[in-house]
Amino acid sequence: MSASPKITLYTFGTPNGQKASIALEELGIDYKTVEVDIRKNTQKEEWFLKINPNGRIPAIVDHTRGDFPVFETGAILLYLAEHHDPNHILAPTDANKRSEAIQWLMWQMGGLGPMQGQANHFFRYAPEKIEYGIKRYQDETKRLYSVMERQLSDGREYLIGEYSLADIACFGWVAAHNWAGVGLEEFPLLDKWLHRAAKRPAVVKGMNVPQHNSLIENDFKV
Repeated sequence: MSASPKITLYTFGTPNGQKASIALEELGIDYKTVEVDIRKNTQKEEWFLKINPNGRIPAIVDHTRGDFPVFETGAILLYLAEHHDPNHILAPTDANKRSEAIQWLMWQMGGLGPMQGQANHFFRYAPEKIEYGIKRYQDETKRLYSVMERQLSDGREYLIGEYSLADIACFGWVAAHNWAGVGLEEFPLLDKWLHRAAKRPAVVKGMNVPQHNSLIENDFKV
């Protein structure tokens, strides 16, 4: 890393945080990481709210464009694709393929992330076990996994055929399926997709930002 990185990433080791770090690793951008410990509510501190007024991780600051801040993971992925992706790793040049990638990104942001996040909460963190809530969100997570399973059923390796920001957006969530109490036995193609993506060097590196993540070694044996 040089003395003057292009981007500062403010993050923590969650599926949303992993989207940004995987994307940065895929692009080979010189960046530095600032850990925002959500266990201590660091994301609610005033200094961070100036970067992300919503008080959530991740966020980036682009030092190549006047220290421009970007928050929300979908916005970060699209921003990186627009300004730091000359080889079109994140978003294809073909207009239709690019639209497909963005559609899956919006699908993840509006469905997979929020629904599996609620499954995580009710299954792991709720102060009382509410079976209705657990079943409701686990079932919806499974439904969303079935959408991905169907998308992969024509033999494609990745969600739009070629690897893109669509896969980056979904990877961390599907990788954490056990945390939501959801298995992949019903979704063999999704399971193969998950292990295929997990072998990408940038994914391995990105999953270990900002701290070591044993998920890759334990679950994916790479």
